[in-house]
Amino acid sequence: QVQLVESGGGLVQPGGSLRLSCTASVQTFSRYTFGWFRQAPGKEREFVAAIRYSRTTHYRESVKGRFTISRDNAKNTVYLQMNSLTPDDTAVYYCAADAQVILSSIGNHAAYDYWGQGTQVTVSS
Repeated sequence: QVQLVESGGGLVQPGGSLRLSCTASVQTFSRYTFGWFRQAPGKEREFVAAIRYSRTTHYRESVKGRFTISRDNAKNTVYLQMNSLTPDDTAVYYCAADAQVILSSIGNHAAYDYWGQGTQVTVSS
């Protein structure tokens, strides 16, 4: 069983930055693929970014150049650095993990077995 705990959400003005963290309680952390997803009110959960065990990264088009996903295997933690935030980025952000995500499914929330509780990100002036 893998437990994921997110932190770092909050209220930020447009153009501001936040860094989300996701700490996982698993001994084989380095073998897992981690994804960040988000869900805004009244909308479906959508893929934001992912990082594989190989450290290759993937992003949804609208966050490329603004968001950066990274991992620290020594700390069992994955990060999502978010810059140049806009109101459209407002959502609950979820961390997800799985050890067997194939490349073609990396943006599909159904490919991940383990989820955190979510952290609210609000971008507003």
